[in-house]
Amino acid sequence: MPKQRKVGVMIESFRLGVKAGILKAAEIGADGFQIFVTGGEMAPENMNSAARKEFKKLVADQGLVISALCADYFKGFLNPQTNAEIVRKTKACMDLAADLGTGVITSHIGTIPEDESAPEWKAGIAALCEVAEHGKKVGVLMASETGPESANLLLKFLKKIPGRTVGVNYDPANLVMGGFDQIGGVSVLKGYIYHTHAKDARRSPCKEVPLGEGDVNFPRWVAELDKIGYNGFLTIERESGEDPVGDIVTAVKFLRTL
Repeated sequence: MPKQRKVGVMIESFRLGVKAGILKAAEIGADGFQIFVTGGEMAPENMNSAARKEFKKLVADQGLVISALCADYFKGFLNPQTNAEIVRKTKACMDLAADLGTGVITSHIGTIPEDESAPEWKAGIAALCEVAEHGKKVGVLMASETGPESANLLLKFLKKIPGRTVGVNYDPANLVMGGFDQIGGVSVLKGYIYHTHAKDARRSPCKEVPLGEGDVNFPRWVAELDKIGYNGFLTIERESGEDPVGDIVTAVKFLRTL
């Protein structure tokens, strides 16, 4: 009997809007979902106390949970010119996550330089130490997506941030497209993986494809996650394609077999 996986879906992948996407996630048998909160109706500044309670009730009424909030402003944390604003906004997303009952937000750190003396490295550590401190206070972890660098370099960087409040959203497809080890990175980042994206891609030509049709070895990947004791969500992300709902339905069924 296959292990019962926690299978989620990125609401934006349905391309149906917030409420319709949540209803669709429940309809296709997902256990939970991730949703962007960096703009529109889900942005922290647009979600007052009543709206937060109403959204939480909507989720519960569908028998779902929120696997994570996507708090990615697509600027990273390596630029001292923009870090003050991004840190402030990220803290607000952490507060929203706490209010909505999820303990994880995801984002991108940016492409981490090899050189620890680089200004980008120092700026990133300073910014994420501040994020980590706030996350510890409100009980929310930040998970940065894999892909721009090797797992070893990412681990080296994360170890400089105290408390393990900042960790990893493991996306094997991003690693494939970046030319990095999609499987071995799991054991390297053991203890820092707080969320995952179940996404597939081909290295050549470099592009995202429906889950099961690319170069991600899903049986080996989930076996490695099992080996390190990961029991969190496999959250399906479908960024392209003409039939995203159909692709997601197939992906849910596929993940249930692993």
